[in-house]
Amino acid sequence: MVKVVKFGGSSLASAEQFAKVGDIIRADESRKYVVPSAPGKRNSRDTKVTDMLYACYAKAEAGEEFRVPLMKIKERYDSIINGLGLKVTLDEEFKTISKNFKEKAGVDYAASRGEYLNGILMADYLGYEFIDSATVIFFDEEGNLDADKTDKVLAKKLSECEKAVIPGFYGIGADGRVKTFSRGGSDITGSIVAKACHASLYENWTDVSGCLVADPRIIDNPQPIHVITYRELRELSYMGASVLHEDAVFPVRKAGIPINIRNTNDPEAEGTLIVESTCQKPEYTITGIAGKKGFVAVSIDKDMMNSEVGFCRKALQAFEENGISIEHMPSGIDTMTVFVHQEEFEGKEQQVISSIRRLTHPDVIDLEADLGLIAVVGRGMKSTRGTAGRIFSALAHANINVKMIDQGSSELNIIIGVSNDDFEAAIKAIYDIFVETRL
Repeated sequence: MVKVVKFGGSSLASAEQFAKVGDIIRADESRKYVVPSAPGKRNSRDTKVTDMLYACYAKAEAGEEFRVPLMKIKERYDSIINGLGLKVTLDEEFKTISKNFKEKAGVDYAASRGEYLNGILMADYLGYEFIDSATVIFFDEEGNLDADKTDKVLAKKLSECEKAVIPGFYGIGADGRVKTFSRGGSDITGSIVAKACHASLYENWTDVSGCLVADPRIIDNPQPIHVITYRELRELSYMGASVLHEDAVFPVRKAGIPINIRNTNDPEAEGTLIVESTCQKPEYTITGIAGKKGFVAVSIDKDMMNSEVGFCRKALQAFEENGISIEHMPSGIDTMTVFVHQEEFEGKEQQVISSIRRLTHPDVIDLEADLGLIAVVGRGMKSTRGTAGRIFSALAHANINVKMIDQGSSELNIIIGVSNDDFEAAIKAIYDIFVETRL
C-alpha cells in the first residue's frame, strides 16, 4: 500500500506544527510521498510566507531594496530549523533567490519558493529524498498542465525512490521558467503525485476535520460528512463549499484513487473520505448544503414560446454576445428564467435586454436582483420520497419566499433561489429539517 500525503500551510507554519506532521507521517509506513505547502499563518496577526514572497518580489521588480523583507522570510525558516534542531542551512538557497529576484525571474518563481524551501526542510527532517517539482511537473505553451508528460516523467522518478518529498504548487513552463498553479495548487500537486505512483489513498491534511454538512459561519458546529462522492463534492464546491481545490479532484478521480481530508491538529479524527461511488448510505437524506449570494433572475415571457423552435437558443445568445455566463435556467410553458451573476450583469443589463428583444421579441422581460442560490446535495435524495416537499415545508415554516426551485435529472441536487436577505435563514431551516431533527 502506498499513500500520498499533502499538508497545507497551517499544518507547516511552525516547528511545533512540523513536529506534528512528522509524527503523522512516521505513524504509518505506507505514507511514502509527501507534498508540502509553504508555511502559513502561525496566528491571526501573522502573514503567510507566500504573501511575504509576493510583497518582497514586488519590491525587487520595482527596483527597490528588498533585502530586509527577504531576510524576514529567511527568519521564518530559520525558526523552524532551530525549533526542530536540524543541521540543514538555507543560506545558499536564499543567495540564489536574491540573485534571481534581482534578475526578475518572475512572480511565479517568487511565489513557488515557499513550497520549494519547505520541501527541503521536510525532506531533511524526515530523511526522505527531495524532488524539485520543476523537474517533474510540466506546463504547456498555453500555461496548462501537460498531464501526459508529467505523469510519465514523475512516475519514472517516483519508481526510483522509495520515499520522497515533492513540493506543491509549481512546476516548469514550456519556456523553462517556473510556473505555478492557481492559489491552493498544492492540492493539485498531491493529486498528480498520487496518480503517478498509483497510490491506494491520497491524504490531504489541513486544519479542519474534513468536509462539513454546511458552512460553519452560518451553522454552529455543523455535522461532519464522513463519506462523499466526487459528484457530490463537485456540486458543493461549485456552489461555494471550499475544502479542496476542485482541480485536484480530476487526476485522482480518473485513476479511481480515494481522497481522505484529515486534520493535522486532530489526527485521530477520521475526516472525510471522497470516493467515486459507494454503497454506504449517508447518515442524513442530504449530504451537504452550500450556496452563493449575488444573482439576478432575468425572466422572459412570451405566449406560445414552447412551440417556437430555437427560442431558448436565441435568448441565450443575448447573454453569450455580451460575455455573460449563466448559472441556471428553469423554464415553464410560456416563460423561461435565466440566473446570472449580478456583478457581471449590472454593467451590461440594457445591452442584454436589447439583445433579447431583438432576437426573441418577447411579451415581457422582468428582472429581479439580490438573489441567493442554495444547492441541497445528496445521493440519498434519489431513494427518499418527499425531499423537495420537506424543503418547501421548512422554508415556509421559516417565512422564506422561494423564488425558484430546480432539480437535476440525476436527482443528486436541488437548487433553491431566495432573496439575499433570506439566504442564511434558508440554509439554517434546511439544515434543521434534515440534520437537527435527526440528532
